[in-house]
Amino acid sequence: MAQEFQMNIFGLNMAFAINLAVTVSLGKDNQWAWRIPIIVMQVYPLVLLSVIQRLPESPRWFIYHEREEDARRALEDIEGYEAGKKKFKCLKEMHEQEAGKEVNYWNMFTPLHSQFHPTIITIMGQVNQALTGYGAVSVYGPQIFELLGFGFRTAEYLTQGNFISYFVLMTGAWLLIDAVGRRQLMVSCSLILTICFLFLALFGGLTYNADKVHIPTIPVAVLGTLSLFVATGAFGIGWLATVWLIPTEIYPTTARAQGTAISVIIWGVANFTITLLTPIMFNNLNYYLFLAFAVTNAFAGIWTWFYLPESGNRSFNENQEFFEEAREAGSWQVRKVKDGKWLKMPYGKNKSAEEEPLLERVADQVQP
Repeated sequence: MAQEFQMNIFGLNMAFAINLAVTVSLGKDNQWAWRIPIIVMQVYPLVLLSVIQRLPESPRWFIYHEREEDARRALEDIEGYEAGKKKFKCLKEMHEQEAGKEVNYWNMFTPLHSQFHPTIITIMGQVNQALTGYGAVSVYGPQIFELLGFGFRTAEYLTQGNFISYFVLMTGAWLLIDAVGRRQLMVSCSLILTICFLFLALFGGLTYNADKVHIPTIPVAVLGTLSLFVATGAFGIGWLATVWLIPTEIYPTTARAQGTAISVIIWGVANFTITLLTPIMFNNLNYYLFLAFAVTNAFAGIWTWFYLPESGNRSFNENQEFFEEAREAGSWQVRKVKDGKWLKMPYGKNKSAEEEPLLERVADQVQP
């Protein structure tokens, strides 16, 4: 998941670089400065269409629709003959066990239903990710650097540099996500983000009031740039992939598709809202915008610490146990559920999901 998002950031780099190159070479008033990027965009879907036949079908979907032979072929195509045959058997057993336990969207938003709690965690993960402000940073990067005191063209170059740093630092996500756990990574990076945005508010304020405070603007702008670079890396490592990974670990098979769909919808709505509000906040708050993002990042970190269970390096049954124990404890606070068992990721007990796929872990647990 983290590697996939790193490739997403690589695409962000390409998109911004193409826009920057044509704007610099042709001038921003030239109509081809915006026509060329739109034309180039059409190449990528054509490339995707040329290889789409090699993308594997979903074995789960086939099993759900009673197309067992198609599911078998899909698994053999992905895993090879022997491993595919073994996983097909596991998947079929899981499907038979869960038959008659359908979960619909109404269930997921019904407070007394067992899937309501994981649904709220999924929703708040996406809301909190939007509250980090990085949808706005990605879209309005040049304006933020201008707010720090740089000229228009320099701000664009610095935005490209920030995106390159973003791509490189994303390597830390897929190195750390299974080493320290999802929860600890998110909370730690929220703290870093909060501190960085407080620094940005300070440096932005000093730059904005440079004539009054009589200090050189360049050193302050450089410190602000470093703060933004660090904040971008912290977001990529702690918040970009984790909020998409957690729903795959906390939902049963019967609710996973619905949980993923809810996650996507909330992501769209939350990021649309923040991105829409950002230029309004720019115009009305100026450098206080950074202070607002410091507060929202603090909220995201605090909520995560209180309510997000650590799902890493745990079996599916152990993650489901958290929600059962939370109901019995009458609390969603992680520290109050079974003496804080889900505050940290266990080490040395289970293999990671990369080493031992979920299907095999569950199948092992249901064997007589």
